[in-house]
Amino acid sequence: MRAELRPAADLWGREVPDTLARLRELHPGCEAAVIGPAGERGVLFASIANNRGRSIARGGLGAVMGSKNLKAIVLAGAKGLKPSPADAERFAFIVYEANKLLKSNPVTSQALPEFGTSVLVNVLNQAGAFPTRNFRESQFEAAEAISGETLRRDYVKRRSSCQGCPIGCARHTATSTASGDGPEYETVWALGADCGVGDLPQILEASYACNRLGLDTITTGATIACAMELTEEGLLRDGPRFGDGARLAPLVRAIAYRDGLGAELADGSRRLAERYGRPELSMSVKSLELPAYDPRGMKGQGLGFATSNRGGCHLRANMLNPEILGIPKMIDRFATLGKAGLLINIQDLNAVLDSLVICKFVAFAMKEDYFARLLSAATGETFESQELLRIGERIWNAERLFNLRAGFGRADDTLPRRLTDEPVKAGPSRGEVVDLQPMLDEYYTSRGWDAQGRPRPAKLAALGLETTAPS
Repeated sequence: MRAELRPAADLWGREVPDTLARLRELHPGCEAAVIGPAGERGVLFASIANNRGRSIARGGLGAVMGSKNLKAIVLAGAKGLKPSPADAERFAFIVYEANKLLKSNPVTSQALPEFGTSVLVNVLNQAGAFPTRNFRESQFEAAEAISGETLRRDYVKRRSSCQGCPIGCARHTATSTASGDGPEYETVWALGADCGVGDLPQILEASYACNRLGLDTITTGATIACAMELTEEGLLRDGPRFGDGARLAPLVRAIAYRDGLGAELADGSRRLAERYGRPELSMSVKSLELPAYDPRGMKGQGLGFATSNRGGCHLRANMLNPEILGIPKMIDRFATLGKAGLLINIQDLNAVLDSLVICKFVAFAMKEDYFARLLSAATGETFESQELLRIGERIWNAERLFNLRAGFGRADDTLPRRLTDEPVKAGPSRGEVVDLQPMLDEYYTSRGWDAQGRPRPAKLAALGLETTAPS
């Protein structure tokens, strides 16, 4: 086994599919992670794509690769080599049990396989938690036209999945002029409702462009939505307007190549809004644009966004299950207090799932005891479910310490002013805002942190992190 650096002159400038195809010619059977033109030009929300049709999209890691003049990472070698579990027989039995759970759960056996993640469009819209026109509203009048049901009926050509996955939530779709993978729920929302666009073919073609050029669809759509509001306020000359779906795909390309207005949008919504004197129009937390859940309609999700260690993220913890879907039980989505403990449990579990490289969708059907048993069988060491959650807590606190060293604190655990000060004007969430500060106090106390969000010495000692505390 060896590592080597090779010149990428033949790859530089190519879009993602062309880059992956060329690498397969040069290295038959290889696996690869690549950037597109957006990463090459340092777009701050550029993604990294792999030849399994998936992307590392959030956080701008594609820009990091581009800044290092790194076009692709290629893994090539002998096939058929795979690690063996310490207790293969036990591991196989637990996998068998897990598959039975996935097949019996209505979300993992019916909703996701049938409609993909876009099944959530109508669900969130009906709840009044579907952000619309840069979060000015929480319901979209054209939700049905861009829903998972409509996508399945008119545009899905085939299902697909990650290797070996029994759920199969991914989709390959096509319009009359183009085709590609996706879109997922977040993409449909970001390029759709958030921009006031109800034309699904226009959303699809903008999504395909993001995939080809290497862009995070959430931040792309959210930044365009911010530009649309700036335009409507007369601050951005000749910018896009809400509902202007025809401009989506051309704007995506302009962003990737930093061309014209795209050069301004390429730095994300926070810098764009600040440049025009309206920072509050960036719907972001810690500079990461929010995904497709209006926390005025699900208050625990607002606390999750505010406390996420990487900013506006639904993958660090999503309160969709208890606040909207009623999994494992329904809780009052408008309640402010009493949610910190549940959110912390989800955050800690998700930190573990990320470390195990397990899809979070399996958590619809499986609980931490199954993950503990799988890890025990794989490693030969014994893990209990509570110990697994303690590992997740240690990860979360270690990330918090990193942020504290970088200068983040309580003031950064916040939400856009629109969500805390501007009540929803109509629909099921009418009159609601997020009363964040009491929720934050409860969260810090439950975490064992002080009033400024710093882990207390006793908490760090309990987690074995006392030597890593910032000075």
